[in-house]
Amino acid sequence: MLEENETKKKPSPESNRIPLPEINFSSLLFSFSSTALFHLGELPDPQTHEKRKDLPLAKHTIDTIAMLKEKTAGNLTGDEEKFIVNVLTDLRMRYVKEKG
Repeated sequence: MLEENETKKKPSPESNRIPLPEINFSSLLFSFSSTALFHLGELPDPQTHEKRKDLPLAKHTIDTIAMLKEKTAGNLTGDEEKFIVNVLTDLRMRYVKEKG
């Protein structure tokens, strides 16, 4: 019985996790956008805290978002359409600036 109580007192690894965002189109775009920003050197690596640039991977991620925009045309809500256009515009401008 003592073992049972000790087990109950130990926090599970899941109890320390940050809640995951709802799965929807906007959260998918946010994830891709964060990946692009990481590859543009604007976000640090979460483990090393170092910023590194990989422009080919940044371009690949931006192109992936553009492909999603093309493939989902006519199926997005107004807010989703505005969001993807804004994300693409911002990331493309950042890419061009970095490519310089």
